[in-house]
Amino acid sequence: MIWPDTHRLALTFRITIVRLALALALLIPACVAQAESEPPQAWLVTYGPGEVYWQRFGHNAIWIRDERLGLDHTFNFGFFDFAQERFLRNFLLGRLNYFAAARPAQVEFAEYIDQNRSIRAQKLELDPQEQALLTGHLLNQVSPDNREYLYDYYRHNCSTRIRDAVDLALGGALRGVFDPQAAPLNYRDHTRRLTSMDYWLYLGLQSGLGSPVDRPISRYDETFIPGVLAQAVQELPHPRTGRLLVSEDVMIHQSTLASPPAQPPSQWKRYLLIPTVVLTLAFLTLLAWPRVTPAHLAIYWLVVAGLAGAVLAFFWWITDHWVTVSNINLLLLNPLWLLIAAIPTLHRPGAWLIALAGTLALFSPWLPPGQYNAEVVALALPLNLAAALALWRHPQLRN
Repeated sequence: MIWPDTHRLALTFRITIVRLALALALLIPACVAQAESEPPQAWLVTYGPGEVYWQRFGHNAIWIRDERLGLDHTFNFGFFDFAQERFLRNFLLGRLNYFAAARPAQVEFAEYIDQNRSIRAQKLELDPQEQALLTGHLLNQVSPDNREYLYDYYRHNCSTRIRDAVDLALGGALRGVFDPQAAPLNYRDHTRRLTSMDYWLYLGLQSGLGSPVDRPISRYDETFIPGVLAQAVQELPHPRTGRLLVSEDVMIHQSTLASPPAQPPSQWKRYLLIPTVVLTLAFLTLLAWPRVTPAHLAIYWLVVAGLAGAVLAFFWWITDHWVTVSNINLLLLNPLWLLIAAIPTLHRPGAWLIALAGTLALFSPWLPPGQYNAEVVALALPLNLAAALALWRHPQLRN
């Protein structure tokens, strides 16, 4: 592809600025050119969250600098191809392939600076054998035969591949230290805190994620978050020397974006606003148009909730997304609501079912298997109870 001259000049300028920033930040002239006597280096690079929703969890890579091999590249496991065959189908079914690639470090850093994302680099003090093992493993992973892998948002993502590569180089020391330790936050906690600023993304994830993400995890599992992996590596002693594994910790670029909260904030009040507004509008509608009955409005909501429940059921029973199984939110958003809405003889018994299911959902965090669902309850339960009351009092629709 031939770039326009203006784009080429802009890209060259950004790359030059990044190189100068690296030289100042790392305080070593080898950021521009390595000396022949300088030994190979491995750096864990952590990119902070970005503004776009798929950037909320952050990203990372391993930066290998080895003049003998001609490497000054970041090894990155976070690529996918929109043009791959059946992309949308595979994405929905949880069968999406990602791939790894090695890129010139300054080019990659320039892109992340353009996105206003922070760049943190941690130098790993590896002996020559460990350095060679890590480099060889990464080169093998980006080869055409091995670069693709089946992506999993929590168990097999860009960060876990980086983690496993470092663990391999250290002979299993990373897993040995952190796997026995319980993590303070589980998969859902991290998802909540990192998406709390995105109103609809947060709601969609909390609706679709089932109880498996509420189970306790180890600190090793918790390193699916790049920032958590950076913290774990910072604490890790080298298994042979006893010294800390990280010898240098450099912030190459500091983002101006707000940092995500350390703990998942309570968000249920902001989602209680939705049923408040909907019920207010429903009341005004009944006053303005006498021919509209409460049962009419109840049926409209049950159709919406039933369709949402069909989506949840699809992800639970049809796809390979293990995080969407055993979803207690089906007590609030259920495909059966479509039948209740469509068949008048089911209105009264359906009202009892809707009210009972909503009550169970309210207590689901304390009932097996245990699932956090405060925001979904705040949104759906008031509307479900209002619909159940309307169907109980007006079970038959004449028109």
